[in-house]
Amino acid sequence: MIPARPAPQPAVTVVGIGADGWEGLPGPSRTALRDAEVLIGGARQLDLLPPECPGERITWPSPLRPAVPGLLAAHSGRRIAVLASGDPMFYGIGRALTEVFDEVHDKELGELRVLPHPSSVSHAAARLGWPVEDVEVVTLVGRPAARLAAALHDGRRLLVLSADATTPAEVAALLRDRGFGPSRMRVLEQLGGAKERTTAEATADDWAHPSGDALNIVAVECRRAPDALRLGAVPGLPDEAYEHDGQLTKRHIRAATLGALAPAPGELLWDIGGGSGSIAIEWMRTHPSCRAVTVERDPVRAERITRNADRLGVPGLRVVTGAAPAVLVELPPPDAVFIGGGLTAPGLLDACWEALPAGGRLVANTVTLESEALLAEAYRRHGGELVRLAVAHAVPVGGFTGWRQAMPVTQWAVQKPLRTPVRKTSDPSAAADDPAGADR
Repeated sequence: MIPARPAPQPAVTVVGIGADGWEGLPGPSRTALRDAEVLIGGARQLDLLPPECPGERITWPSPLRPAVPGLLAAHSGRRIAVLASGDPMFYGIGRALTEVFDEVHDKELGELRVLPHPSSVSHAAARLGWPVEDVEVVTLVGRPAARLAAALHDGRRLLVLSADATTPAEVAALLRDRGFGPSRMRVLEQLGGAKERTTAEATADDWAHPSGDALNIVAVECRRAPDALRLGAVPGLPDEAYEHDGQLTKRHIRAATLGALAPAPGELLWDIGGGSGSIAIEWMRTHPSCRAVTVERDPVRAERITRNADRLGVPGLRVVTGAAPAVLVELPPPDAVFIGGGLTAPGLLDACWEALPAGGRLVANTVTLESEALLAEAYRRHGGELVRLAVAHAVPVGGFTGWRQAMPVTQWAVQKPLRTPVRKTSDPSAAADDPAGADR
């Protein structure tokens, strides 16, 4: 009988540690840290370890993410323990490490093991009596505070992961600026440790607490001011939410356009002819992982798009100033493309179609006859759906009310085929009779 081979020891163990330090660690985590030949972590985390952890101590360099592969490779063959705050897989170093291991298929680095600790979110929810599943978490660690704006909805509870001691005041200022000054705030510091402390509750309007401990989390109960503009969670925000010069896809057309684009988590949109950025912004607001690049040739409008994105909670929107299709070669491949301007630019429609992967979506809007002719031809070649969208608004007519018709919008929406269909027919003229054409 062949004896069973012992399970390989993990080359890298990620150990979550809280503000309670060594005393709060369970047995397996302590054993991994004692046995490690190399200990990697932030200075604050390494300082929590006692002398009985004799491994070589290495502080993470900055920037951290690019240094991870080289640092692990430099100590390949040694037992490595990486320290992380709380749960390493919740906005922690665990993600970067798993990505590195996936890239090398663990052939060079060995095995990866993660030993989590309760996260600051779990501690905060327990202290506040908030069910975790009902709380939205927004991290501002290494990210702009403007991200918080997309999560502001009346009655919602938020837990904000702070970058440092200045974050609570920054959160209060953003809430006031975005019309959520009445929101209730509390700051919870050093959760789970001997120095744990919670500030007194106050509104963002009245927030005057001095900066406290750098290790903190901000609890927010959202309350919208009565005179603040209400922003919903679905596409079709009020036109008043945008700074614009008239180049804006209006609310009802915008909602229909986003419906045709059908954003899904993690997808990337090209927004060609950004105008005020409304399509790209509302694409990104549908899910935190949605990404977008907007192309705008006018530098003034490009700056305006950046301001709109910041105000509406998607500061990660990438704005490219330049003319399409020339600048498109510099962009990462899209999952969907929206063309809101510049349709008559030579080669633009074909370039966007070629850039789409199989299954990708393209939506184009126009109000001119010249561009409409281009869309009709594209519809003939590729199929999809060609519709005309018309909106009328009730307006005063003397002492009565009548309808004022906005310019109708022609919209072409199409999904690129997963494969080119093969037509089977005994009549060679059948393809010519098909209005969609043989290229469909």
